Amino acid sequence: MYLRHTTVKKDGKVHRYWRLVRSVRVGRRIIQQTVAHLGELDARGRIEARALARHLIGAPQRAQLFEEGSEHLTVPVRLKGVRIERSRQFGDVYLALALWRGLGLEELCEQVMAAGQERIAWAKMAAVLVTARFCEPSSELHIAEDWYRRTALCDLLQLGEEDVNKDRLYRGLDRLLIHKTALEAHLSKRCGELFAIENEVLLYDVTSTYFEGLAEANPQAQRGYSRDHRPDCKQVLIALVVTFDGFPLGYEVFPGNTHDAKTLQTIVDTMEARHGVLGRVWIADRGMASAENLAWLRQTGRRYIIGAPKSELKKFASALASSSGWRAVQEGVEVNLTRHPETDETVILCRSADRRSKEKAMHDKFSGRIDAALECLAARIASAKKRLDPAQINRQIGRILAHNQRAAARFAITLEPDGSPASFHLRVEHNTTFDDWAAISEGAYLLRSNIGDWSDAQLWKAYIQLTQAEAAFRIHKDQLNLRPIWHQREDRVQAHILVCFLAFVLWKSLEMWQSRSGLGSAPRTILEELARIQSHDVILPTATHGNIRLRCVTHPDPAQAALLDRLGIVLPKRMRLAEHESSTLAQSA
Repeated sequence: MYLRHTTVKKDGKVHRYWRLVRSVRVGRRIIQQTVAHLGELDARGRIEARALARHLIGAPQRAQLFEEGSEHLTVPVRLKGVRIERSRQFGDVYLALALWRGLGLEELCEQVMAAGQERIAWAKMAAVLVTARFCEPSSELHIAEDWYRRTALCDLLQLGEEDVNKDRLYRGLDRLLIHKTALEAHLSKRCGELFAIENEVLLYDVTSTYFEGLAEANPQAQRGYSRDHRPDCKQVLIALVVTFDGFPLGYEVFPGNTHDAKTLQTIVDTMEARHGVLGRVWIADRGMASAENLAWLRQTGRRYIIGAPKSELKKFASALASSSGWRAVQEGVEVNLTRHPETDETVILCRSADRRSKEKAMHDKFSGRIDAALECLAARIASAKKRLDPAQINRQIGRILAHNQRAAARFAITLEPDGSPASFHLRVEHNTTFDDWAAISEGAYLLRSNIGDWSDAQLWKAYIQLTQAEAAFRIHKDQLNLRPIWHQREDRVQAHILVCFLAFVLWKSLEMWQSRSGLGSAPRTILEELARIQSHDVILPTATHGNIRLRCVTHPDPAQAALLDRLGIVLPKRMRLAEHESSTLAQSA
């Protein structure tokens, strides 16, 4: 490696900027690749690191590398001894911390988690927990023993590696959980300031996440309908509320055996208590559409758009079969407004060409399976050489239909007596009523609303935004490792979900930030790219001042530079050494 400098004239003054380069072979050529930018190693004193020296008697002593006002001081560097130490991941944690501070969460945590007798501020531990969940989701033990020491977060937070251990992280979880309500209220206000988000229209959905272990100390851990296809595990239910743009406003945790519809009234009351009532429109899927919930929403004057069970479509068979009243709101999607015969609600009948193709393919698939299974059963009956038990055959028919419920109603199956050894044969008929209803109902679904001043297109598009809540759950589970939950205590489970929620706030903020910058909507790609930007300690042995230690940030490559430029991020070139590190280096110099 070599030291190279660039001379720049600015404001009538000459600046000499140094960089550390190495020779790299690219094909048949050898080029010099920049390892670190070292800034101005001149007499202006712009270098913020300290030079260390040792007296001949061995007494450690710190020395200033460049004195202020020494305009022409130069220091010879022994290139043979130049080396790099202490490489850390920098770019991703720098970005995460910028988001944490930009959302005002650092300031809020410092206010609500006021300093007491503890040596390490709890606000810093909260930053560590959320940043780790955002950058590299893992357990508190992994953070303490591996992840934290590999990142530059200790420099950015001025928090030593020895200060981050699993016990302090667990206590940080406990301290953070106390302030859940304050955090949600702050984020509701802050997201409007940063992204001009309006929260009059709220999207509400429910998911579950399961436990590894028995979770006997947690009364909320119960077995119920598992969206994760893990009915063998206990779980909790998480109800999430997001804005129309998908920015998270709040959540609540319910026992794992709670029915979706039982959560709606609690969530509506809780969210409106925190964020206000005026003008709210609630959008939820058909799991919330119980008669009790709809009646409660109407009686309390709340506006809503809620998906209805597919079984209610039969009440509107004539409108579905009619060719009049339908209007295209999107390519392949039509809607038809009508009134509910019992409640006088606005009913939005919708039909999708893509959904129709999918449902028809599913009906054909399950019908084919039933036909094939019944043919095998009929052949076995025909080849029987002794009398068969009709009850056993009926049970087999029941299992065939149960495994293919989507098309079971299409078949009418009876056992008819005959003169064969089995004494009966199968008679299979197709139900024409099923086929007729499938022809008009495939691809159709139903929405109910008490909003009378919105157009059909507005109502449909608002409901379709529920995909934002579904996407939020996918990110929670797949990108932020919400599942499975390894904590067993109820309070630790609640704290784990809160940290995941706050990490998703950072995630969504980055997504909206990059989307406005024309960089798509894939935060993980941004994080992985920036994670390659590292910080290093560059050790420069000098002939007169001992070793100079510079904590430098690698210069972004062209792709990273373009990315940072679009985001408007300026990375620091160097970082100041902590006092205890300067002392340690002085003793070892």
